[in-house]
Amino acid sequence: MGSKGVLIGVAALILILIIGVSWYVNGVNHIVTLHEAVGAAWSQVSTQLQRRADLIPNLVATVKGYATHEEKVFTEVADLRSRWTQATGSGDRAAQIQTAKDMTGALSRLLVVAEQYPELKANENFLELQAQLEGTENRISVARERYNDAVRAFNTEQRTVFGSFFAKRRGLVTPEPYFQAEEGAKEAPKVQF
Repeated sequence: MGSKGVLIGVAALILILIIGVSWYVNGVNHIVTLHEAVGAAWSQVSTQLQRRADLIPNLVATVKGYATHEEKVFTEVADLRSRWTQATGSGDRAAQIQTAKDMTGALSRLLVVAEQYPELKANENFLELQAQLEGTENRISVARERYNDAVRAFNTEQRTVFGSFFAKRRGLVTPEPYFQAEEGAKEAPKVQF
């Protein structure tokens, strides 16, 4: 094996080294990209949930003017809005998801209360707020779907052999939580007077 053979051996070794380093860098970058996609998707969910939380005081005030004896529902909605602010400030995504689920149920109960007052249903402010809330709920639904898609991609990659290897290298070993509907969410809320 002459100098030509040694050069070919060194070139093959360098090529293998380049391929190995490229594979490693690509794998690390891929898991980071998936994790960032989860964060970006959550940001969209959070933005829409905050929009809903900002609409709530106006909606409550409008309904409260007509339904003064429904204090329990108003208190629950106000408490949940406070919990949302705390959960957002803490950065605890699981707490934010739970609070958002609870808020969805409370808003449903608030709208059921509103159905009991025909003059409220004809109020222009209430109709506008209801339309804004409906649009926001649609945006939340789309954002939740995109978030769950990003979580699925990230969590799946974490569970693959090489994905797990790269996730450990970047400290991204904890699966991200899905934003799922609560048990019984398909049932209409019941409000008793």
